[in-house]
Amino acid sequence: MSCRPSGGAGVIKRGPETPAEADGTTGLFTAVGKMLRLLRERKGLTQREFGALVGYGPDAVSAIERGVRTPQPELLEKADELLDAGGLLKEVIPEVKEAMVKARTRHPEWYRDYAGLEAEAVSLYDYSTMGVLGLLQTEDYSRAVFTQRHPPLDEATIEKRVADRLSRQQLFEKWPPPECSFIIEQAVLERPIGGPSVHSGQLRQLLRIGRLRNVQLQIMPTARTEHPCLDNSFTLLIPKGREQVAYMESQGYPRLVVDREEVRILAARYGIIRAQALTPDESLDLIERMLEER
Repeated sequence: MSCRPSGGAGVIKRGPETPAEADGTTGLFTAVGKMLRLLRERKGLTQREFGALVGYGPDAVSAIERGVRTPQPELLEKADELLDAGGLLKEVIPEVKEAMVKARTRHPEWYRDYAGLEAEAVSLYDYSTMGVLGLLQTEDYSRAVFTQRHPPLDEATIEKRVADRLSRQQLFEKWPPPECSFIIEQAVLERPIGGPSVHSGQLRQLLRIGRLRNVQLQIMPTARTEHPCLDNSFTLLIPKGREQVAYMESQGYPRLVVDREEVRILAARYGIIRAQALTPDESLDLIERMLEER
């Protein structure tokens, strides 16, 4: 929401509706989140306890209850029984599925092709050089990233982009899960975006995701004297039933790469980066040490 004085002191003019507000998905997810919270509290469960029962972390449960993360139909099925909802949560599943389809079209037009491919990926490899990949970000880290962007974004746009970014993380909840590999430059993890508390939360998030069975998370040490890619970040993915593609952005200019030779070169480059990075175990140990030193 854009909050600028209009016509006189103290008068706040609301900006136009966001796409999520206009198509009703914001209201639906907020209402479902409130129902879930009330039923959970009535059952006497904390967010952590409830999350353990349904396979979600407490941060994910919090985001769902606040309406900023899409409640998956499978979660609603389990929650209906665990919380003795009597079919109340199951009843909204058709509307939630419809809203999920709408949500996929809310990304900026230039991003939609990639977002659609990412949602159906069976494998995803990413090399990050400047910031933590959106798929791995906490809500607080994501909000800090968008809040610090220049030129500034209005509040409605920030909240919309945070919600859309968190919704992409449903990729980790698919079954069977996609094969994922993430390589992050060490300097990215040393940059405390959002301040100490947000930074610590982001490091803990990386530990959690890095321990998933379908994920390999590696850190490229800053001290390496050789490096095969002193260039932009890039993502490689294979959508179900299709050929591998690549995606990259530079200063707001996105590019979806489908040329086989270009994709082959990026895949070969990724393999070299992966070989030079710390192993997954070494990488998680380094993140743990970073947390201990804070």
